[in-house]
Formats: sequence, C-alpha cells, structure tokens
Amino acid sequence: MAELRMSLPLAVMVAVSVLELGVTHAGPELDPYKTLGVTRSASQVEIKKVYKRLAREWHPDKNKNPGAEDMFIRITKSYEILSSEDKRANYDRYGQTDDTQPYGSGRYSGHRHDSFNFDESFFNFPFNSKNQGEFSDSKHSLRFNQYVNDVVPDSFRKPYLIKITSDWCFNCIHIEPVWKEVVQEMETLGVGIGVVDVGYERRLANHLGAHRTPSILGVINGKVTFFHYAVAKEHLRQFVEDLLPQKLVDWVSDKNDKQFLSSWHEVNKPHVLLFDQVPVVPLLYKLTAFAYKDYMQFGYVDQGLSETAHLQRQFNINSYAPTVLVFKENTDNPADILQTKGMKKQLIDEFMSNNKFLLAPRLVNQKLFDELCPVKQFHRRRKYCVLLITGSDESFSSGNRAFLSFASSNTKEVVRFAYVYQQLQQPLCNILMTSKDGTKTPPPPQVVILERRNAAGKAFFKPVTPWNGSEEDKRRLVEELERLQKDPSILVHDAMLPELNNEFASMFVIQWLYAIYDYLSEVIDDILHNNWREMMPLLSLIFSALFILFGTVVVQAFSDSSDENSPKTKVKDGTKTENGSPGSGGPSSRPPKKNFVEVTELTDITYISNLVRLRPGHMNIVLVLADASKNVLLSKFAKEVYSFTGSLTLHFSFLNTDKHSEWMRTLFESAQDAAQVYSCEDDEANASMDYTGYVLALNGHKKYFCLFKPVYTGEDPDSKPSEDEAAVAASVRRSRAASRDDHPPRKSARSRSTSTLQIHHKLDRLGLWMERLMEGTLPRYYIPAWPGLHKITASQ
Repeated sequence: MAELRMSLPLAVMVAVSVLELGVTHAGPELDPYKTLGVTRSASQVEIKKVYKRLAREWHPDKNKNPGAEDMFIRITKSYEILSSEDKRANYDRYGQTDDTQPYGSGRYSGHRHDSFNFDESFFNFPFNSKNQGEFSDSKHSLRFNQYVNDVVPDSFRKPYLIKITSDWCFNCIHIEPVWKEVVQEMETLGVGIGVVDVGYERRLANHLGAHRTPSILGVINGKVTFFHYAVAKEHLRQFVEDLLPQKLVDWVSDKNDKQFLSSWHEVNKPHVLLFDQVPVVPLLYKLTAFAYKDYMQFGYVDQGLSETAHLQRQFNINSYAPTVLVFKENTDNPADILQTKGMKKQLIDEFMSNNKFLLAPRLVNQKLFDELCPVKQFHRRRKYCVLLITGSDESFSSGNRAFLSFASSNTKEVVRFAYVYQQLQQPLCNILMTSKDGTKTPPPPQVVILERRNAAGKAFFKPVTPWNGSEEDKRRLVEELERLQKDPSILVHDAMLPELNNEFASMFVIQWLYAIYDYLSEVIDDILHNNWREMMPLLSLIFSALFILFGTVVVQAFSDSSDENSPKTKVKDGTKTENGSPGSGGPSSRPPKKNFVEVTELTDITYISNLVRLRPGHMNIVLVLADASKNVLLSKFAKEVYSFTGSLTLHFSFLNTDKHSEWMRTLFESAQDAAQVYSCEDDEANASMDYTGYVLALNGHKKYFCLFKPVYTGEDPDSKPSEDEAAVAASVRRSRAASRDDHPPRKSARSRSTSTLQIHHKLDRLGLWMERLMEGTLPRYYIPAWPGLHKITASQ
C-alpha cells in the first residue's frame, strides 16, 4: 500500500507530461508557402491569385470534404502571413509568427514548462480564461438592454462589429487571434465593438438572428448585416467598409473642385477636403464622414494624381503629411486647417466638431435650430441667436451678403448668426415679425435677436432693425448686441415658437429608394450565403403551411364529391328511364348547362355548406321524400326542375323525412306565419303529418323559405283508373319492384298501384311553382334562425 501511495504522484506527473507534450505537438507547424503552394520568391500578385483559387476550392460551403474547413482556415492564415510584408519577413527570419501559434508549438510551450497550474492553461483551451476574456468578453460584452438603448441609436453615427460566441466553442479558438488584432485596429478608428455570449444573452442572440457560434455581424443605422467570409483581417476590414453608405466621400480633382466647394449654399453645410498620398480613401476618413454626414460634405483629393496638381499648388499642400481643409462660405480660402502625420480619431473629431456649422447657416429644420440656438440652461450659458428674416430672390442678395460679412467678423461665443427664408418658414416668421401689441413690423429683410427658454418652444425676442446691409444697420445691430450683454431684459417680446418645416423633406424619397435598394441587397446576400441547414426550420414551416392548406382543399373536395356521388347517379338513371331524353321543355326558355340534374342529400354533413352558409342570392331547392317514394319522386323532381338547371344560383337537394321529420316540424313551427303553413292541412298538422312530396326553397342568407305542397291532378283514387294511367302504373310497378320489396307495404295490395300513381302525380305543378319562385311572387316564411344540427341528425 505504501508503494502504491508513493507511485501515485509519479504516475500523475508522467500522465501530465504525456498530455502536455501531446497537446503541444498535436498539430504540425503551419508552413504558409507549402500550404499555398508558392515559392519563397513569389510576388504579392502571385500569392493573391493562388489564394483566391484555393479559397474558392476549399470553401466549406462548396467543398463537402470533412477536412475542408480546417484546410480553408490554414489557407486563410497562410495568406494573412504572406500578404503582410512584416509578417512574411518575420516568418522567413524566425519561422513563426503570432498568428501561426494555434498550429504549432510556439510561445505556449515555454509557458507550459515554466508553470504548472491545474486550470484552463493546462490544456491551453481559452474557455472562460482570464487572459483572453479580459480582452474582449469582459470589456466589450453586450446585454440586451444595452444593445437596444445604446448600440442601436449610436449605430447612426458609427458602425458596430459584434462577435457571437459561447463557452466550449471550439471554432471560436481559431478566430480569436484575428479577432483580437481587428478589434485593436478598429477601436482606434472609432468602430464600436461588442461581444455576445449566447450562454448568458440568448435573448439578444435571437434578436440579432444569430443561431450559431462563432458568428460575426455588423450593425449600422440600426440594421444587422452578417459576415459570411473567412475570418481574416483583410476580410473584416473590408466588411466594415462595405457597411458604410456608398456616397459618403466625393472624389475631387482640378475639374470639379469649384462645383464641389460652391455647393455649400444648396446643401447648407461646410465642405471638407482631405489631401493624401494613398490611392484609396482611408477608412478613418470614411468613418468620420459617416459620423458627421448630417453636418458636413466630404471630399477626397489623391495627391498622387496629375489631375490634382493645381489644387495642391492653390492651397499650398504639404505632400509629406495628410492635410484636412474646411471651407465655409468663402470657397477661396479655407476656414480651418489640420495637418499631421499621425492623424488620430480624437484629434480629427475635435477638429470636425469645431467646424460643423457655417458662419451664418440657414435654418432648414428643427434639429439645426435646436443646435444653433440651444435652450437656456444656466445664467452663464446663455446663447443668443441673431436671425435674419429674408428671401431667396435676387433683390435680397446684397443684404444677405452684408449679413454674412457681419457674421464673419463676430468673435463672441455667446452669439450665433443664422438666416431664414420667410416663404419657407412662414409660421416662425409671422410670430417673430409681430410686436407685443400685435402690430406687424416692417416686411423683410428684418433682423431679430432671440433667446430660447425651454424645449416647449418658449422664447424671448426683439426685432432690431430692418436690414439692407448699410453701415447704419450694422452700427445699430452692434449697439443692440452690446446692450444685450449688459441687460438681457431688452428682449421684451415672448412667444411660443412653432416647429420648423423640414426644407429637405423632398429628399426623403431618394433616401427611401436607397433603403429599398439596401434591403433587397441584404435579402439577396442572405440567400447567396446562408447555410441551407440554418434555413431548414423556415423552409419546413413554409412547406408545412402549404401542405396543410392544400390538404384541406383536397379533403373538402373529395368529401363533397362523395356526398353527391350516390344521389347524382340515381337522378341520372331516373331521368333517363323516365323521360328517355332530357326534359320535356318546361315553361322556362333558359338553356340548361348540364344533361342531368345534380341532387345532393341534405344531411348533418352537408347542412352547413348547403344551407347555413349559402352565398347571398343563392337558394337550395329541397325535395322532401320517404324511403318508399324515393325513386319515384326523384325521377319526377328531376323532370320538373331540369329546365331550371341553367341558373347558377339554384342548388337541388332532397331530405329524407323518415330520418329528419323532426327538422321539418321545427322549421314550420318556427316560421313567423306558422298558421298559414298548416292552414291547408286542417287536422293533419300534427306530429304524424306526411311531408312526402313537399318542396322547400331555402334562402340560407336571408333566413326564409318558400313552400310547395303536393297536389293530385289525376282521377279520384277510389275510382277505376283510366287505361293510360293503368299502363303507366303497371310500368312504374315493374320498374320499381325491387325497390318496393325492400320496404314493408304502407297500404294494402289492392290499392298499391293507385298509391304509386298518386305519389307520381304529387309534383305535377312543381314546374309552375318554380316559375313563380323565379319571378319572386311566392309567399315567403321568415324564421329567426335555422334549426340546429341536432334536428337534422337521424334518430337512432
């Protein structure tokens, strides 16, 4: 036992050493040259060409080989090393770089031998590890409320790059080095970074539409876009650039510089020009243009082009450092200059914030008014606006230029200058040009000094002077401004200012078209790049809905056809045997559309569709019969109504009184004129009443019916029938012998032939009744509601 206790620690140490060596040498070192199949002297063009070919060949979405994903990662890593001159030189010199560490022994092996701690570093798995988690997961972790309240509103000023990860995500290990490097670069440029741990924020992951880890997505203007390519630094950088709108920065040269700078009046914004040596617009400048797109217009000048030489000479641009010029109303001389080699985000943001307004901008919307003339918060933070009410006609141009010249010489921070066109902002101008006693001041141009007191629109103001731009006008305005600094109470008028009209609202149509284009592009991109495995739940839902809809229609169609099949066949046979040919030409002249009469049985299955839910204007003609008289009455019924089958609003059915006599009694008793229904029946209006031969015209929508009562037009049933009638009775008796044998005789054998003839003649006047029904001259019996289904169910 003692030997066993002594050998146990030794065994543990041996096992640990074996596992450590196994993990350290688990995979071969990454040789980027062998992976891409290029020589060490290959140029960047050759390396890029080979990389594109291999990336297409080994992309996991196209190559179903089990090792395609690992091979694709190795190809991406190899290209990332060889495409960077520094990394390539480092690899050629030392045989490794930081990005190759996950594939080789590298610096992690030394760390393992130097320390022996039984924690995550034992196997070098970065699950919840402190040294890796402090970089991204803790610092950039996002919660649902934080995303909704902070990230989405902020995404209208800068794009966000968000990683979706989780604990025990093996694929997350591969992208961690690249993600770390990209985050360090993008944060310095002003891109927002976020990390969502699915284990803790499943709600946010579902809200973003991320259903697998790892995933990378971008958020801009509140819209989510997924990253679908290999996780490489170049790809992620390009992804961030693609998130930005296309028309952020204009390319400016000697040919269009005048047109670009002189458009300040139309867009009401300062114009910014960046001079730089690189042939593409720097990402930092694009991000700055996106952040200040509502305030400034941005242009880029490539100093390496001969078409920009005149611009560089005109503004004396230094070619050794990037230079930013801001132009306001004066297009010949810049209002401010920024020139530095290491242009940082904080420096350029401060420069733009100080120059985002013209010297005397035009009030074109409420947002600009709120920023130029902020609401008073403290006594020492008062801001006054000197507002020129003018017009856009040529007659106002000289006064407008004089006002701009006066604003350019202003050095007081508490005073802001602006102008407004009266015809475009009529409600505001009407208030500011009305004195305290309600009288109108002189027509524009007019200068007004105002101070806003609260966000609801309350302001104090004073019309100063009619403005023509003369020296006297300038002197009077200077005096009023000096008095204002000493005594703010000179603003004697107060009013509630209305909200300004948005003069650029017409541009919303263009923005709407751009939004539609972006949405369609996003949908097409999702279709092209989505993994079909992820789309299976959606496709399954769509096909299930279609199957249920199609199946319901098919079942309903077959159910109706099965109900109609039996009576239809009998009617066809009965019509042919009785008549030999289609109907004998009733009173109606409408041509029938079918060579037979479709008659369905009114049962608890067809009750709803054939009666309760009949469409407006449609009627169901129901023949009431019994088992003994079924064949005779159906044949006669088909003959009498055949000429009316051309009407699409008539439907024909029969009701078996042996099964559903209770429904008939309930229908007649619920009629408003029940006495008239039974008036001709005298003592027979009781439970034993014979309804055989009755015909009902049922209007399901308006809840009324018309009634046909059978009549006998032949000889007296007690007398001897004529020879013709006897022949007809004999014919009917022979043709229906089998049917009659199935039922017990209702009368004696002596009167059977006479009874059959009576039944046959019950419907003699049905054709005339149908004509009156079509004319609308029959009495109608209204009912409050159709009898329930329990009245139509056959008694047991």
